[in-house]
Amino acid sequence: MSFLLFAISALHVLILVLLFVATLDKSWWVLPDDETVNLWYDCLYDNNTQSWVCASVADSQWLHAVQALMVLAMLFSSFAFVLFMYQLYTMERGGLFYATGVCQLLACISVFTAALIYTIHVGKFHLDRQPGGSFGYCFVLAWLAFPLALLSGVMYIHLRKRE
Repeated sequence: MSFLLFAISALHVLILVLLFVATLDKSWWVLPDDETVNLWYDCLYDNNTQSWVCASVADSQWLHAVQALMVLAMLFSSFAFVLFMYQLYTMERGGLFYATGVCQLLACISVFTAALIYTIHVGKFHLDRQPGGSFGYCFVLAWLAFPLALLSGVMYIHLRKRE
């Protein structure tokens, strides 16, 4: 039983790390000259002036939705982990971790929706400023966090506390 708890806790920590890196790191979109763009600022290196030119992403409503959903996913998953630890030490024997599972499933839905919006509307975010490019590793981490959070949420719902 202790191995199962360790495995579930390790999976949850892995999901949290994936969500934090995907939300806060700077590689959602990779431009042809190996420059990267994140969810918060578009910073491009201008070879003419030899300086960085940064523009806020305030003009894109869809990108704001992606930002908000990724932050919500981090918050739901963090709350689910804290709630799991609380329930682990205070719940009676035989109890189910429904609340933890629901929070983790909400994180799963949030990250799925954010990644889907980014996939559909990426042309509005970056291609109008500089053509070309591809998805970066943060985008891939967000998509990887989705099935792991789904698996974790389902596991929490079926998990019973034993002695």
